[in-house]
Amino acid sequence: MNALLAYIPLVTPLPVWDYWAWLLIPLCAAVSVVYKTIKCRYVSQIPKEALQITIWILLSMAGVAAGIQVVYFLLVEWGG
Repeated sequence: MNALLAYIPLVTPLPVWDYWAWLLIPLCAAVSVVYKTIKCRYVSQIPKEALQITIWILLSMAGVAAGIQVVYFLLVEWGG
């Protein structure tokens, strides 16, 4: 609680070290909404397509992370 009281905007970073990975969800959602706002012809399509592309981005990031973990395991754990 003291860390939140000592927070000074633009000087001290927020203490989000323990849950920073969860910030990917709103980041992907924001990027998806902005992208689909530009690309969709009708506004009613934006929520559905933004949700689809958000899930696609998150699954892609998870796949890349899993691939990097496999490469790390093969090179460091087995190779070292």
